[in-house]
Amino acid sequence: MTEVSTSSTTGGGGLSDTTYDELRLIAARYPEARSGLLPMLHLVQAAEGRITPEGIEACAEILEISAADVSGVATFYTMYKRKPVGDYHVGVCTNTLCAVMGGDAIFERLKDHLEVGNDETTADGKITLEHIECNAACDYAPVMTVNWEFMDNMTPQSATQLVDDLRTGAEVSSTRGARVCTWREAERVLAGFPDDRADEGPSAGPASLVGLGIAREQGWTAPEAEHASGGTPSLGGRKGAAERADTSRAETETEVDESPVDAKHEDAPPAKGGAKGDKAT
Repeated sequence: MTEVSTSSTTGGGGLSDTTYDELRLIAARYPEARSGLLPMLHLVQAAEGRITPEGIEACAEILEISAADVSGVATFYTMYKRKPVGDYHVGVCTNTLCAVMGGDAIFERLKDHLEVGNDETTADGKITLEHIECNAACDYAPVMTVNWEFMDNMTPQSATQLVDDLRTGAEVSSTRGARVCTWREAERVLAGFPDDRADEGPSAGPASLVGLGIAREQGWTAPEAEHASGGTPSLGGRKGAAERADTSRAETETEVDESPVDAKHEDAPPAKGGAKGDKAT
């Protein structure tokens, strides 16, 4: 990773010449330069450790938009930080499923263990702790992230060990990803400067692959496309697909109708007064 200086040498304030040039490089990647704002803000964080006023002004100048426009984007998305972030951003999912599976307990344990509150950084500057919303990894609940890398099936004990390892410099790997890097290094990758570790570590876990395994066991495959050339399906093709869907629905409804109507769950209590005496009121 390129070392980024924080010396002020250009109109970008605290940004180095190198970072300022890289911001221009990002903007030049897009037909509309303004489309590069999100990765540009990630680069600002890689260089400055947060979104700074100088970074906002630099992005505005390069994109020829107002600083208010840039600030509006930077304050809308939660991945952009206005306060300095530690070497490792540790997120604990406290959304519904993770919470009931132990996410709330993990978050409380880490707050006590690290002696910080939400969105605060430890005195040694190593860990910034934040409770975060759904990470779309409910099959591995409760989940955490370190610099946006997944840590699956966590417990208060394993979470405590995780942050202790990060603080002591031990090598930590994501459950479904690469070795964990620092937050600034991760931000540089999000800005579009690869670290050549995209293929390091597994990309999927067992819970995500259950459906694929069942399909292979059963010999299920996706239907072949009717128009492999990529053309627009004809009306006849659409009609045929609709008829197949209707037939499938009818078969399903038949199966439901033919099922025993008096089937009861083994734990269900008997009806009050017996079936004979029950009448609709």
